[in-house]
Amino acid sequence: MPEIISTMRRSAIMRSVRQKNTGPEMVVRRIAHAIGARYRLHRKDLPGRPDLVFPRRRLCIFVHGCFWHRHPGCRLASIPGSNVEFWHDKFTRNVERDARKENELRAEGWRVEIIWECETRDPRSLEERLRALLFP
Repeated sequence: MPEIISTMRRSAIMRSVRQKNTGPEMVVRRIAHAIGARYRLHRKDLPGRPDLVFPRRRLCIFVHGCFWHRHPGCRLASIPGSNVEFWHDKFTRNVERDARKENELRAEGWRVEIIWECETRDPRSLEERLRALLFP
């Protein structure tokens, strides 16, 4: 059964959600730094302000939250039980924006990778993936 919470409580929860320096993003940053990769953060001159940018490698990495960016098949990509139409529209816009920004980056010659929040829970696998992306 969907969880129904008050509008005030939902607003408080949404206000507390950060856009930068999230837990999953920090995990990716720590691992990338530990394997010797150096990066830039949230470059405003690039479409979508990628979370990590590796200029020499022409690689942009976005660390997406499974809930907000609708990770297909992930249990973390649930839909709130209240105001379902609003959430459906919100998630649709998020996914469309993500695709648009990825296409813009690729058109500018960048490689784009998405690391999902749930993937940050397995540091060994994440480290292997980052090594493959950064040191082919």
